[in-house]
Amino acid sequence: MAIEKWVAAASLGLFAMFVAQMISICVYLSNPSHDIDASSQIKEFISISVAPALVLAGSSFILARRYGSRLSGSLLISGGVITILGMYYIGTMIPKIVPAYVVPELTFSPIVFSATSIPVIVIGAMLFRVKPKPQRDYFFDR
Repeated sequence: MAIEKWVAAASLGLFAMFVAQMISICVYLSNPSHDIDASSQIKEFISISVAPALVLAGSSFILARRYGSRLSGSLLISGGVITILGMYYIGTMIPKIVPAYVVPELTFSPIVFSATSIPVIVIGAMLFRVKPKPQRDYFFDR
């Protein structure tokens, strides 16, 4: 498997990790056992998982844009769909959270990351449309 496929797989894993982290913090905030700073936790989750996932999705597209890759495209599309579905689920969980823990990061994250996953789906779909260019066998075949 080529490097862009591994990068796309890592991006999918990071998108899934972000959704799992956000769901876990929302479940905890609905019935907290001790006081935490939800704002800093969410910022940490964003910097650990979704920001690198977006960078890896772009890197995978850059690596595969010349010849296309159905596997990389499907992994990127899957990552975007997982993020949209997870952010929708988190949006339904926000009313159940204790009002003291509803911070701007928690209310805006589902909207922002649903919107940023749409371009990920688009670039994944673009990898399906690219016709592979033939690779040259020799250096002097130009």
